[in-house]
Amino acid sequence: MLKRIIGVLLIICMCVGVFTGCGNKTPTQKKVVIATTFAAYDWARAIVGDTKNVEVKYLVDQVVDLHSYKPTAADIIEYKNADMVLSIGGESEEWLQDIDLPKEKVLSLMDTVNALKEECVEGMEAEEEEEAEDEGVEYDEHIWLSLKNASASCKEICSRLVSLNPKNKDTYRKNTEEYTKQLDELDGKYSDVVRQGKTKTILFGDRFPFRYMVNDYGLTYYAAFIGCSAETEASFETVAFLAKKVDELGLKYICVIGDNHEIANVVRDNTKTKDQQIVTFDSLQAVPNTDKKASYLTLMEQNLEALKTVLQ
Repeated sequence: MLKRIIGVLLIICMCVGVFTGCGNKTPTQKKVVIATTFAAYDWARAIVGDTKNVEVKYLVDQVVDLHSYKPTAADIIEYKNADMVLSIGGESEEWLQDIDLPKEKVLSLMDTVNALKEECVEGMEAEEEEEAEDEGVEYDEHIWLSLKNASASCKEICSRLVSLNPKNKDTYRKNTEEYTKQLDELDGKYSDVVRQGKTKTILFGDRFPFRYMVNDYGLTYYAAFIGCSAETEASFETVAFLAKKVDELGLKYICVIGDNHEIANVVRDNTKTKDQQIVTFDSLQAVPNTDKKASYLTLMEQNLEALKTVLQ
């Protein structure tokens, strides 16, 4: 009789576990934070640290550009079940609006910084929609390429994490203080490199997502396309303009953000000396979550070395 009673109780416990698992989370379950970009993922990961009751996720497991990412059905379920979503908040994430998440669940990082309007500088090819007079103001999404923005965003992420999981508030605040100190130190190194540089102009034979970076340090830039452009071929006029600028300014380097150097090579071939070196920067837009060695700080340090090279 006793064995039968114990058996019935075990079955009841198992059923309760199944049903509660399909319902709302219990207070003891792990909270889930999902970031739509690698930078935000790494920031949140640094702030959470070794605490166990919050899991930070980044669902992009392959090299997919921010502007090309489309969530799978499985991704959408993850976003819906998450306790917090760290988004950039730009046009490239319109898919996030389609998921229709509660506003209080989403932190738009563009709202945590002074977002800059997209601009089309001299010689740059404008996209058709940018040439339309009835288009509204568009803001540059690449806020993470400013260390100052990174610091501001981290502080807001910390605040949201404290609200989500007050139990670990002291740890989150301590980790944020330590991490933003590292960001500030790296920011100081960028300032030193710019101050010591022989030139204050960089030229990209590519898209240009570094508007926030040049704005931070007072640099001038020229490029083939804006940062969010989907264009892959530059017009003769654009190539000729960039080649002429290289000659006028005596630039030794032409910059790119990826493995495709075609436009940069054509620009170089149209300069007088035809001997400029190609230098690659990382826009941090296509860092897969399988790259365990990558971090925001190390990638921005690599960009610092690239900047040091082109400004010398």
